[in-house]
Amino acid sequence: MDRYIRLLCKGFHFLRENGLRRTWVKVREKVLYRRRCSVVVKPPEEQRAGREHSLSGQTKFSVAVPLLNTPEDFLREMIQSVLGQTYGNWELCLADGSDVLHAYVGKICEEYAGRDARIEYRKLEENRGISDNTNACIAMATGGYIALLDHDDVLAPNALEMNAAAILETGADVLYSDEDHIAADGRHVYPFYKPDWSPDLLYSQMYTCHLLVIRRELFESVGGFRAEYDGSQDYDLMLRLSERTDKICHIPRLLYSWRESDSSTATNPDAKPYAHEAGLQALDGHLKRKYGQGAYAEETERLFVYDPKFASDLPLVSIVIPFRDRRRITNDCVQSILRNSTYKNYEILLLNNRSRKKSTAVWVERIRQQDERIRVIDADMDFNWSKLNNFGVRHAKGDVFVFLNNDTRIISGDWLERLSENALRPDVGAVGALLLYPDDTIQHAGVVVGVGCGAEHIYNGMRQEHFGSPFVSPMVSRNVLAVTGACMAISRRTMERVGGFDEGFIICGSDVEWCIRAHENGLLNRYDAKVRLYHLESKSRGASIPEVDFQKSADVYAPYRKNGDPFFNVYLDIHPLAQRRVRPQ
Repeated sequence: MDRYIRLLCKGFHFLRENGLRRTWVKVREKVLYRRRCSVVVKPPEEQRAGREHSLSGQTKFSVAVPLLNTPEDFLREMIQSVLGQTYGNWELCLADGSDVLHAYVGKICEEYAGRDARIEYRKLEENRGISDNTNACIAMATGGYIALLDHDDVLAPNALEMNAAAILETGADVLYSDEDHIAADGRHVYPFYKPDWSPDLLYSQMYTCHLLVIRRELFESVGGFRAEYDGSQDYDLMLRLSERTDKICHIPRLLYSWRESDSSTATNPDAKPYAHEAGLQALDGHLKRKYGQGAYAEETERLFVYDPKFASDLPLVSIVIPFRDRRRITNDCVQSILRNSTYKNYEILLLNNRSRKKSTAVWVERIRQQDERIRVIDADMDFNWSKLNNFGVRHAKGDVFVFLNNDTRIISGDWLERLSENALRPDVGAVGALLLYPDDTIQHAGVVVGVGCGAEHIYNGMRQEHFGSPFVSPMVSRNVLAVTGACMAISRRTMERVGGFDEGFIICGSDVEWCIRAHENGLLNRYDAKVRLYHLESKSRGASIPEVDFQKSADVYAPYRKNGDPFFNVYLDIHPLAQRRVRPQ
């Protein structure tokens, strides 16, 4: 394992446990910033080196653009961005719903069509709305893939070339890329570097967005766009496409620029309130089709951010909490569960790991009498996080296990419902929570493997702010490669499928290893931003990390340190606290 990474990890634990977390943040930023240039991720151009000749003629793209009273300069810029593509096998399908006051739109399109036979123009008899107008574009298409382009946006010069390369390599049915905005002054701002395919993020918001490229046969098989979802027609389409295929490819490059205007949701989310409602209805229908009539979609406090619910008769939940003395910390944790949890069908398994103090014994007898749902089980073994929690599973009666550190405090009352309903999904491995420091900054909002010490809590130390650039907002639920074992929910069925925690780890690393194992078994791990707890972080144990944990973690993390975490983005800085820096492209 890289000796610098090991030293950083040891320094992190020393400074953190001695109350010097802010000092650690500064030290880590300086060291990782110096070293980040040595972490090499080949950009797609290098991966494709020597095979550009094989792209020509392989895939024909039909770029579909519905027009409606498009400003002249924006229209010309959009068309020029297609004409300037480095890949030549395309056609531009323009369906024009503009009114008589904007007749220049047709004249400009006919002008370009007269110069280039690849441009097809059709004047619609009337404006039919965004869905029907786009369907009219695609009715003109002859290409094998549809590329969706808004009438005032632009493509990067290599957009179609990179999609052709990805199709050749993966055979994808649906492709999406990273994107940015064009401000009113022409500057490119707010890049969005997206994760690879993340169904749970799509349940929270329409993140795939631009540039969206779809195999034409698949588009036709799902019935195209539906007018009743105008405003969120692309969200409804993407949800339905995901029901038919899992061959969905993310191209980690800025290939599309979304123009900001007062009437665009790129600038003003309030511009189209009807679109928010259409998105809610589209998600609700998708959840019911995929997970049954008990599933549904709810609004959140934010426009265009949704909350999927997987309602069912939730079973007994077993909350597994190891402890050794530190009775006040453990008692505060237990009391927060009893006081704040709105779901009542649970048991608390307190695993007494060789407590020695008489005061702890007195407390144990008292807590046993407080609530019949509390069981105290003697766990007479050396401390081993994995072994203790596997031991707890053997004594648990529930169909969902919630592994919880004793230095946590419950904030959100519905935490058990949310963790359990997602853990019980057949496509989910582990479910984690938003964990906060006592000062309300973020301690955990998902784990990224391949950065920092090998696996880092992304957004650690940052404020709870909803902002979607350059990566996903920490206030939005999404899929992650791993979550922390400080609060982790797994169903009994899933644990039987994936297996227990690896007892070769002693203190840390086995939670991430288990999540990676679940991922490699085809399961999704979910970070739920609505489940909130305070985490005092390791107050109940020492800071020393055994060397075996570092070595085993290095072995498990190696493929992701080399190739990247699929739920992060290779062009983001490897340093999780420097989210606003990105790699040069």
